[in-house]
Amino acid sequence: LIERTSYWSGLGMRDLKFRRQIAGIATVGQTTTFMIWNCDGSPLRVELLEVYDTRNRSHRHRAAGDDYRQLPPPDPDNNTAPTFTFSANELGSTFECDLDGAGFLPCVTPFTTGALADGSHTFSVRASDPAGNTDASPASYTWVIDSTAPWVSFTSPATGQTGVAANPWTFTTEAAPTNLPTVNLRSIASFGTFGGFAGMTNSGLLTRINGDIGTTAIATSSITGFHDTSGDIYTETGANQGEVDGRIYTCTISTSGPTSVDPNPTSCGIATQAAIDAQAAYDELEAIPGGIDVAIYGGDNGELGGRTLLPGVYKSVPGSYGITTDNLTLDAAGDANAVWVFQMTSSLTVGIAGAGGARSVILLNGARAKNVYWQVGSAATINSAGGGTMVGTIVAGTGATFSTAAVAAVTTLEGRAISLDPSITMNNTVINVPAP
Repeated sequence: LIERTSYWSGLGMRDLKFRRQIAGIATVGQTTTFMIWNCDGSPLRVELLEVYDTRNRSHRHRAAGDDYRQLPPPDPDNNTAPTFTFSANELGSTFECDLDGAGFLPCVTPFTTGALADGSHTFSVRASDPAGNTDASPASYTWVIDSTAPWVSFTSPATGQTGVAANPWTFTTEAAPTNLPTVNLRSIASFGTFGGFAGMTNSGLLTRINGDIGTTAIATSSITGFHDTSGDIYTETGANQGEVDGRIYTCTISTSGPTSVDPNPTSCGIATQAAIDAQAAYDELEAIPGGIDVAIYGGDNGELGGRTLLPGVYKSVPGSYGITTDNLTLDAAGDANAVWVFQMTSSLTVGIAGAGGARSVILLNGARAKNVYWQVGSAATINSAGGGTMVGTIVAGTGATFSTAAVAAVTTLEGRAISLDPSITMNNTVINVPAP
């Protein structure tokens, strides 16, 4: 052991003080203890002045004081379960700890928090001596946890660009977007499609909705080419038969089946509530702030094709979005709760005309269809050439169209197609409503 003795005065204490440091050979987790006493016979104070942080491989000092002390994590820190070490200036003192205002509870040093979320946190500790005196001014420390790695995107050349000069690469780095909460779809969550006040039309024999469909329309012709599990059939022909693996909720009558005589009040009530909830979901999506202009990553600010996007809110500067040049990839980076919101004041177009014109949305690294949302100010047109897989809940102001009549290729939507007013039109379309 190495012993060093020194002597000084001050630090707010009344009399001359002596300090003896006893330090051993450094090992992982070693602490250095300073023993302090006063010539006037006041109680011994023992406080921890230095610890070896085995996680960050560094030493951190703090100055001595005349109360109790805590050794905090760095700010910011990527450790989601940091350890605090603290001491009091009176032997036999006990401690109470508070984390983020949850209330003081008995604790001991060292104190390790449970797993904490990214963001700001505050840890406080107070001491009580054997006589029952409790410090009225607890020591407090506020720090930020940031466990999310930054990400890099190229600003030039644009994705897919060829024929550029040598060494033209520029890129930006920034913090990965903070995950958004999922949007509350309320009763509309069970619907694969909702035709607002106008209805829905199907052509082809391959259409299948794995969920409910509905409309508040009252005209008998507002729903055509569908039948559901209750036995209701709505204007099907030999060439136009769409299967609904759920219920059709409407305020009109069916061609045949249980609702063929009079509208079902319960069914109409469910459709009416769904219309209200669809509008609420649209308003909620439209109001989310912080929309990113994809042009900061290069390329057209209205084109999503050929991009790989991390979670976040993306707002179209020109008002419309297209997925036309190539597929769109959504990368969750391993986070199953990652959310994407795409905001448009006008239209959404997926795919281009002609053979091979279908485009898809690809989910990568844990991305889930239930966490993708498209707020479309006007209409959505999804793969008019047929084929392709669209992903997410589309809430459109003026309807949506899938494929084109007489096209045999099946167009798939892993999500929902919701219209606030005009109808939904489908041809050989499969819609799979995501599980909650």
